[in-house]
Amino acid sequence: MATLKLGEQLKSKGLLTEAQLNVALAQQTITGDLIGDTLTKLGFVSSKEMAQTLAEQAGISFIDLDSYMPSENALRLVSREIAESTGFLPLSLEKGIIAIGINSPSNILAIDVATRISGKPPRAYMVDSEGFYDILEKAYYFLENPIHKHIEKAINEIKTSETPSAATISSLTELLIMDGIRRNATDIHINPALKAVHVFYRIDGVLQHGHCFPKIAHSGVISRIKILSELDIAEQRLPQDGSFSFSFLGRKYDMRVSTIPTIYGENVAIRMLRGLGPLLRILNLGFDKHDVERLRFLFSKPYGLILITGPTGSGKTTTLYAVLREINLLEKNVLTVEDPVEYKMSMIRQTEVNEKAGYNFALAGRNFMRQDPDVMLLGEIRDEETAQIAIRASITGHLVLTTLHTNDAITAIPRLFDLNVDRYLLSSSLMAVVAQRLVRKICINCKTEYPLKNGELVAMGLPELEGKIKIAFRSKGCSICNNTGYSGRTAIGEILIVNDDINELIYSGASIKALKDVAIRNGMKTIKDDGIKKAIEGITTFEEVLRVAG
Repeated sequence: MATLKLGEQLKSKGLLTEAQLNVALAQQTITGDLIGDTLTKLGFVSSKEMAQTLAEQAGISFIDLDSYMPSENALRLVSREIAESTGFLPLSLEKGIIAIGINSPSNILAIDVATRISGKPPRAYMVDSEGFYDILEKAYYFLENPIHKHIEKAINEIKTSETPSAATISSLTELLIMDGIRRNATDIHINPALKAVHVFYRIDGVLQHGHCFPKIAHSGVISRIKILSELDIAEQRLPQDGSFSFSFLGRKYDMRVSTIPTIYGENVAIRMLRGLGPLLRILNLGFDKHDVERLRFLFSKPYGLILITGPTGSGKTTTLYAVLREINLLEKNVLTVEDPVEYKMSMIRQTEVNEKAGYNFALAGRNFMRQDPDVMLLGEIRDEETAQIAIRASITGHLVLTTLHTNDAITAIPRLFDLNVDRYLLSSSLMAVVAQRLVRKICINCKTEYPLKNGELVAMGLPELEGKIKIAFRSKGCSICNNTGYSGRTAIGEILIVNDDINELIYSGASIKALKDVAIRNGMKTIKDDGIKKAIEGITTFEEVLRVAG
């Protein structure tokens, strides 16, 4: 009966269809798993969506662990063994009351144990299963192994020795990567200066200084990274690219490495790809309700080309997969080619680029046509051949989703012209371009509102808002947001719908200005305007919008 109730509740929330539930029940008879676990394994419902539904069913609050870090005093109160065996995560400790995260609303044992430990009934919150185990492992590991102290120790050993040992260099390199994982960084930059080497981490899209170590260790750290990436350690005059896998706490991280020579030695940038991430729905990306409905309408079309544009790290892949979750995967054959596959999803056929074997986007696109596809996802249009294949597929009865690196929606059109795409074919195949960026969200723990001074918005470069907006929002900075004032990110974007007016302009080769004027007249909201709207609503700040959108 509980299974039926859960299924019905998920259906009523629009998270599950009757057909999906039947497939899950069929698989459950084979595997014997719980229906909730089966639904998440099939990708019909994400772990987070399942937890939110169970929380509503049980009448308890839900906490998103993606934007929450357990406090050290709460972790120290409960041993890792007790937390793991009892199935709860200590979150915070305030006035003697401990807040705990549970991934099952029926976990009465967790309430009893937490009450015995603190002497008071705990505040229980529902958390998702995937986030629960990931945060549990990381929180206790870094509590027991304070990484900043280990890095300080390694740096001190280097400072006191004329030639650092290979073991110390190897340990420092590994610790710097582990600290990037701890900080939820997307990139690590190792930047040499005249007398020292600085390490920066890109967190929520912004570089933050992490560490500084002696120049004497620079060549050793670079060589260690090159060895891991199978690069030529003797070549220091030319740029090199490589990759390696880094396993930590049972999870594998793909590291994409790039080196360039500078006047002070080789500079290294490491892109950290975390593999499986949380699958979102369009509604959770950050677009407003009107834009969500427009996107759903577009992606329900049987054929045509839809582009997602933006710079590296702007959430394009996340948006594409949110779109795929809107498509009926039980009735449509979906094939993808990516570099690499970042989200593993059931009921779609996913492939990965392998340049060494000659398997690229263009080759995949050509062969997909023989696989009876309904929807094709090409990870990126990088060259003329891929662009031609995407256009050809979209005008022969397939829905083609892909990405392009452009600054905004309008400039995607001249970019495709640069790739020698025929104007007539483009005007008849392109349905929409979605351009997006990611802005940091104000930390809700230390968020405050303040009155705007006269001329403040003018000074920011927003004179059109002067006098219209009296109140703005900002954060003081706290331990939750690492004193940055921001926690997590959300999308801001613009959606160019290609209607008859835009079709005519594309075919006639109209200027970017003419295209933009018509698009805005037809209802397109620019990325900057969308960001300003979110700043007025208190989701982000005006400064953050201007940093990202200009």
